Amino acid sequence: MTVLVLVVATLVIAGVGFFLGRSRALSGVSGNIGDLHSLPGYYGWHVALMAALPAFAVLLVWLIVQPIVIERSIGTLLPAETVADDTAFKLAVADIRRVASGLDAAVLAGALTEEAAAELTSGGTDVRAVLAGVGVALGSDVTNDTLLSAQKYRSMTATGALARMIAVLVVALAGLGYALGVTRADFRARNRVERVVLGVLITASSIAILTTVGIIWSMLSESLNFFQQYPATEFFFGLTWSPNFRGGSDLGFIPLLWGTLYISLIAMIVAVPLGLFTAIYLAEYAGPKVRAWVKPLIEVIAGIPTVVFGLFALVTVGPFLRDYFAQPFGFGNSGASVMTAGLVIGILNIPFISSLADDIINSVPQSLRDGSYGLGATKSETVKQVILPAALPGIVGAVLLAASRAIGETMIVTMGAGASAKLSLNPFDAMTTMTVKIVGQLTGDTDFNSPETLVAFALGITLFVITLGLNVFALYIVRKYREEYE
Repeated sequence: MTVLVLVVATLVIAGVGFFLGRSRALSGVSGNIGDLHSLPGYYGWHVALMAALPAFAVLLVWLIVQPIVIERSIGTLLPAETVADDTAFKLAVADIRRVASGLDAAVLAGALTEEAAAELTSGGTDVRAVLAGVGVALGSDVTNDTLLSAQKYRSMTATGALARMIAVLVVALAGLGYALGVTRADFRARNRVERVVLGVLITASSIAILTTVGIIWSMLSESLNFFQQYPATEFFFGLTWSPNFRGGSDLGFIPLLWGTLYISLIAMIVAVPLGLFTAIYLAEYAGPKVRAWVKPLIEVIAGIPTVVFGLFALVTVGPFLRDYFAQPFGFGNSGASVMTAGLVIGILNIPFISSLADDIINSVPQSLRDGSYGLGATKSETVKQVILPAALPGIVGAVLLAASRAIGETMIVTMGAGASAKLSLNPFDAMTTMTVKIVGQLTGDTDFNSPETLVAFALGITLFVITLGLNVFALYIVRKYREEYE
């Protein structure tokens, strides 16, 4: 039983429990709702929650623990030197998973029977060819150790799935039985349901916080490993970016920072005025019919995948800027440039700023507008001196969202700005950003013990600090210039 089917089965049990709990509560008072402590629906929800939540908790823990147990178990079949090397062990486990998935695909496609997949040996069969026949491509031949480990992996996974199904369904039915057993007229179902819901809300907020902590820790730990192998002063103040996995790398951070800020600056110069003016027009000047057409058309831009914008930059914007601006004025001959990426990212960010700013402007109380008009102010004066100051926090938030999107954009920069890490003021030169290099350093067969790979985490934590500082500065500006109204 797959996880999805198991979840659906648990929800079905919870749904049945809802109706059983409600009916049991009503039957206990012969249908007289006034004799119940809580409304009948609370009794139903109590039974449903007691059936679903413990079962989902068991399922979640099982999904986390089972892969760890299986990996430790199959480690006994691998050579000792592979298990001792953490990187080699991770790569071996990844190969085992690929082979196990290939065997599953072969069984599903009918190329192998379940018995044949379990008894397959690398000495008598070209396992790589068998898996290639069902669309699973492996980079190298399958060793006997890998094949045996993959077969054990499949066996343990199947056993674990069966045990998981039994455990989750038993817990769900046990919770259902317990909740029905305590369902009486004087049972405080509403109080219990509200406490459970409060616990769920606290858990959700805790997960969000712990996820943030986990992200920071994952980047920070690997970054510390990087700085133990590469001098921090050369990283933060180096002016050359030239990674070389054979040694002798120059991993200066400054060229990437400059490219990131330069492209983001051009994007914001394009996006902020256009987005803000669009929001002001739609909120204060456009009629209902115009607004009903224009606003959805602008928001369509937000739904276009960034790879499409990258193609637009590569095929249309880049050649246009090269042919009509760069070459005629002697700025360069390449279509990939800072200006190309900045313009396209700016277009991408227009709906983010306009939509959010429009909603914020519309939330300004109408009484402020009426008071301004009553004092003789024109519409433009009202917008400038009343509405925009009142909407400043929301507008700053919209600009921050667009700035974060510009700083973190990868695909458009890759296709529109090139991959050259250098310091230049020419907006028609090809440059790159930190996010592009993070992807580049982690792509392919990489050694996670080398500074050339670990530098991606150093770039990530540095980018995080930059965006955090940007948010703190924006919060200071908002608090200093915020206009408060009764």
